[in-house]
Amino acid sequence: MPSDSRQDWRTIKSLLPYLWNYRFRAGLAIGSLILSKFANVSVPLILKEIVDIFDQNHEAALVLPLGLLVGYGLMRAGSALFNELRDGIFAKVRHGIVREISIHFMEHLHNLSLRFHLDRKTGGITRDMERGTRSISSLFNMLLFNIIPTLVEVTLIATILLANYNPWFAIITFGTVGIYITTTFLITNWRMKFRVEMNQRDSEASTRAVDSLINYETVKYFGNERYELDQYDEQMRSWESAAVKSQTSMSALNFVQAFIIAIGVTIIMVMAGQGVVDGEMSLGDLVLVNTFLLQLFIPLGFLGVVYSQIKHSLSDIDMMFQLLEKKPEIVDREGATTLDAGRGEIHFNQVDFAYNADRPILHDISFSVPAGRKVAVVGQSGSGKSTLARLLFRFYEPQSGSITINGTNTLEITQHSLRAAIGIVPQDTVLFNHTIGYNIEYARPGATQTEVEEAARMANIHD
Repeated sequence: MPSDSRQDWRTIKSLLPYLWNYRFRAGLAIGSLILSKFANVSVPLILKEIVDIFDQNHEAALVLPLGLLVGYGLMRAGSALFNELRDGIFAKVRHGIVREISIHFMEHLHNLSLRFHLDRKTGGITRDMERGTRSISSLFNMLLFNIIPTLVEVTLIATILLANYNPWFAIITFGTVGIYITTTFLITNWRMKFRVEMNQRDSEASTRAVDSLINYETVKYFGNERYELDQYDEQMRSWESAAVKSQTSMSALNFVQAFIIAIGVTIIMVMAGQGVVDGEMSLGDLVLVNTFLLQLFIPLGFLGVVYSQIKHSLSDIDMMFQLLEKKPEIVDREGATTLDAGRGEIHFNQVDFAYNADRPILHDISFSVPAGRKVAVVGQSGSGKSTLARLLFRFYEPQSGSITINGTNTLEITQHSLRAAIGIVPQDTVLFNHTIGYNIEYARPGATQTEVEEAARMANIHD
């Protein structure tokens, strides 16, 4: 099995636990789908009987077709009803899974280390997340509303043709569908590289745009608006080239698909027409075969687009799941305890640390901060002052030595309780895109309005 196919199945397998949580609703939706297809296939059968009655018996046509015509309308209405039931039932499944995975993804990103977030571009991560969650909804939508219905309908129609007509009708139908699907898969797999490249260029362009806008003030200081636009245009040109290749290869695929369908339909209709001329088939049979082919090949005509979109969706989802597979660098140890802040005595004991092995930042650092006392750390830029705070918060762990609070090694303390016990004023001004009140309250969610206002007064920002 090709590696990309194995990757697709691995991605689908990763989605199954989420789908299993909604198995009852998913089962009801599939049941509605099957009933809809039975009703849909019944429509041409009833139409055949109506045509034969009008063609063979004009007297009976005044009475008997009325029941068939009513049945014809009921079957069409039934097909539409079950389709809408399927949509309504499955909506909770599709959107619920997107919500659960989005929450899981966001939680996982927050659990990853500071090193990961400093090394990765935020714009690229958010774009991967956006495409991934959108593609999950699209994937389930296409599977339940396109692929499965088409397969059910192909099976029902081929069974009816095989049971009632020359076996060659079913053989040619299956043969056409088989050639169509095989060709679609081969061409789509070939053109997937263009989609992957397009996604990569899209993420790079998004990252460039976000980075440029975040540093808006710096761009203005140096008057580099034109430079930023040129850099962004270079990224967008690469994306444009990949997008054009993706679209032109799609056009080639669509033509090949239409050509295969045209040949299959022509052969079957010639056989049906000859059957009517030879007296082996009625006019109603000809109408039945023609209607079946329309019902079958019209949705099948979209299979190439659907399969391409499924492959694209799986590619987008896989990029998101690759991030989910990233292991957090800092994890709570088994049996980690909750920190009792108590007096808050801090000790750094012979701490060594380096962000990269070839550039040590701290070596054999030892000092103590007694409870209730203040310590100032002075040094040139890059000497490791901020690194001390990051180690204390356990954003990183020292290569050797230890850091203790009230005699307990921070490695033996849960990260949540450790960080909840420490207050910090960041070196850089960091604000959420929200109100000032929200940003003040963020340090202690649930604080009363009075407490928020008092904190604002202490910071001299309350009118």
